[in-house]
Amino acid sequence: MRYLRFMKLPESNTPSLFDRRALALHRARARDDALFLHHASVDEVQDRLSMVNRTFTDPAIVTPFASVWANRLPNAKIVADDEVLALAPEAHDLVIHAMALHWANDPVGQLIQCRRALRPDGLLLAICLGGETLTELRAALGQSEIAVTQGLSPRVIPMPELRDLGSLLQRAGLTLPVADSLPLQAEYRDIYHLMQDLRAMGETNALTERLKNPTRRAVFDAAQKLYAKHFSSPSGRLKATFELICLTAWSPDDSQPKPLRPGSAKTRLAEALRTEERKLPD
Repeated sequence: MRYLRFMKLPESNTPSLFDRRALALHRARARDDALFLHHASVDEVQDRLSMVNRTFTDPAIVTPFASVWANRLPNAKIVADDEVLALAPEAHDLVIHAMALHWANDPVGQLIQCRRALRPDGLLLAICLGGETLTELRAALGQSEIAVTQGLSPRVIPMPELRDLGSLLQRAGLTLPVADSLPLQAEYRDIYHLMQDLRAMGETNALTERLKNPTRRAVFDAAQKLYAKHFSSPSGRLKATFELICLTAWSPDDSQPKPLRPGSAKTRLAEALRTEERKLPD
């Protein structure tokens, strides 16, 4: 019998942005009644699917909370959010990546895996938190920590911007990309109420370079005052912004519309608009 010797590849010296082990622990203590953002994303996805003139027979859903998607899409394969997704090549005509892309160490890799799992002309629909999420909390904590400790540590994870996420779709080899956002606002009694809610939904800080030592109470007390001063609602409660970004794209197929070659137009734009074409002044 011949034996094969496997060589262990050297580990990368580049640290991951997110601590996936910590993220798993945070998600494990999440409560179903606190997952309002996930339920909002389900409603948004279903609204968008209702506008697509197609019936999907083999959907897959990438989600950290399978219970949120229970009975929403019949026969859908539920896939755990992980660095390597359990998706077979060209096994699905629809892949939904739900509320996990903002925690990905390699978001382009996640989208590429979804694209490979799609059949030609299959639909990818991804929804995640975007850059406007928790801007109030980020500002209040940053200013208070500088004032109290004369230092600054990463406390709110960097959220992807709408434009950046749209470009990732093309980098992943997907076609007909569309990216748009849905801002949501919630109100909280105080900053401690907000942080309790974030803990209950499994969205607390899991950055690899996060501060590991307990934070002084004075930092949060100062942040509460700043938050109340700058981001209060008329009722006196604290406003918190959550931005849902929705990405839609298709796996490549010859049947899809393609842009014309530059210079191939047979009709001038001025003729189509029934207007006079004028030269620009020198």
